[in-house]
Amino acid sequence: MRYHVGSLEREKLLELYKGMLKPRMIEEKMLILLRQGKISKWFSGIGQEAISVGVTQALKESEYILPMHRNLGVFTSRNIPLNRLFSQWQGKQSGFTQGRDRSFHFGTQAYKIIGMISHLGPQLGVADGIALADMLRRKKRVTTVFTGEGATSEGDFHEALNVASVWNLPVLFCIENNGYGLSTPTNEQYKCEHLADRAKGYGMESRIIDGNNILEVYTKVDELCRAIRKRPRPVLLEFKTFRMRGHEEASGTKYVPEKLMKEWGKKDPISNYEDFLVAEGVLTQDYIENLKEEITEEINTNLQLAFDENEVDSIESKELKEVYHDFDYHYIEPKSDSKESIRFVDAISQGLEQSMYRHNELIIMGQDVADYGGVFKITEGFVPKFGKSRVRNTPICESSIVSTAMGLSINGMKAVVEMQFADFVSSGFNPIVNYLAKVHYRWNEKADVVIRMPCGGGVGAGPFHSQTNEAWFTKTPGLKVVYPAFPDDAKGLLNTAINDPNPVLFFEHKGLYRSVKGDVPTDYYTVPFGKAKLLKEGKAMTVVTYGAGVHWALEVLEKHPEIDVDVLDLRTLQPLDTESIYNSVKKTGKLIILQEDTLFGGIASDIAAMVMENCFEYLDAPVKRVGSLETPVPFAKSLETNYLPKNRFEAELIELYQY
Repeated sequence: MRYHVGSLEREKLLELYKGMLKPRMIEEKMLILLRQGKISKWFSGIGQEAISVGVTQALKESEYILPMHRNLGVFTSRNIPLNRLFSQWQGKQSGFTQGRDRSFHFGTQAYKIIGMISHLGPQLGVADGIALADMLRRKKRVTTVFTGEGATSEGDFHEALNVASVWNLPVLFCIENNGYGLSTPTNEQYKCEHLADRAKGYGMESRIIDGNNILEVYTKVDELCRAIRKRPRPVLLEFKTFRMRGHEEASGTKYVPEKLMKEWGKKDPISNYEDFLVAEGVLTQDYIENLKEEITEEINTNLQLAFDENEVDSIESKELKEVYHDFDYHYIEPKSDSKESIRFVDAISQGLEQSMYRHNELIIMGQDVADYGGVFKITEGFVPKFGKSRVRNTPICESSIVSTAMGLSINGMKAVVEMQFADFVSSGFNPIVNYLAKVHYRWNEKADVVIRMPCGGGVGAGPFHSQTNEAWFTKTPGLKVVYPAFPDDAKGLLNTAINDPNPVLFFEHKGLYRSVKGDVPTDYYTVPFGKAKLLKEGKAMTVVTYGAGVHWALEVLEKHPEIDVDVLDLRTLQPLDTESIYNSVKKTGKLIILQEDTLFGGIASDIAAMVMENCFEYLDAPVKRVGSLETPVPFAKSLETNYLPKNRFEAELIELYQY
């Protein structure tokens, strides 16, 4: 292995050596503890230390880095206290996830490190968002994100590189090509000779770097970082290296040819660099021994701190409270009594526009949202007011854009993402339910993201543009789900959603956009989450519904003035106003729940179950649920009319009334 010192001082040469030696010695200790059953799992980076250390030392401390589970050298190079790392791996309280996650599945704002999730790909888009925030603030920074050669097969890889290239984001995409994705060799994962060659398809620069040569890694990355800070752009780096141990320790390495192991064993980044420094007179054996003793003492001292720490106590109230970031809701009244009668769609647009003025670092992203104004024209006219830097057209890549929104939040901005249709959220499902939803519970980070969801049937849009898929998200702890039925609620709830630092799925029924009007305050105001609205008051039964179902229920009830009911518009599904539901049921003794979603597994099922558990002795009849047919949403008018529950609701309402 050839080393080119160039202009590097002796101090830097030694710093790079120390930087690699510490994670190697920690790993060797962890492998012993794993065999002793004192940690549960380990993903070894032995043989790859030069990449983590060289890249991290080329960055400034203020620059974010997004590592993987073999990048221990990133954490040690940022000087994270070892006792906290050890506690993290043992699931102790002072670990970064307080026992809620393991390994390197965490982040820490204090050290500008944003850890991975097991799905790998989304963190590439998160890096885009972090870099976008820096670029919008004109900060000369580089964001660096790691992935393995296996994850380059994921769609998130393509999406993130494409977004970074289109937007000229200052991101270093670092591929650690270590030969195997678990047991699958590279020749079964991709056909191109070098993964770096893929950069050409994105109009992006790339480099191939010897990942076992610490001086090559450091000097080339340092040179690139200096250049990117001057002229922001993404660069794809492929580090050629090898994984000397199993994907994780339990998997072993029997699938690797012995000859290959020996070849790469001779390329060990630490022993080769150590020999070079000794030959150059930079290192002595005494220095090496003293350094190893010093690191050993540091490891043992901090291990003892972790061992001495008590096991994590599970306190139910604490666990439930920390699913969401604290949100100190403030009711903001309109400054004047001025109101205007506007459509549902205009109320959404007005709330979004006023929020853009209120939050000068709020970014809107989505397909065709800029000059075109979105397919429903909600952001029409926004570009002249706020500019294309804040109202951003995106490529068709829902997953990466959701991840980018998460990155904006990590770097202190707010984001509103428009799904062109709620149906399309399936392409961005993973980062919503596995990143945004879990990030606060895992390591106390907010996900300040609103995802707007134009949804619902009744407009002849067919199976791919008509779903109302709120139940996908009410099931997921960590998400908030909002579903207004009236223009004034839509505006106030959207303002609250944008103020809330938690991820919010904001459902907007397409059928209501231009069919429903109402008096809406012209000024900015908010409406609280978790508070249902009592639209009608009666004693015969309780009707619980939301979205378009509210209007269907009211229309049916107009035909039956003899049926005296409470009508509750839920407005938000998570949080859910169970108190209002229970109080109404205790008064009326009967409950019918109307939802547009298909019946099985919907929110109506949960409400019915909760009422049965908490109000059983007050019930005078079985709880009724009414929803759409258990089919995809059909296109033809006759089929869609029969699919939707409006007509069935009338029959069920009468039957329950007469029970």
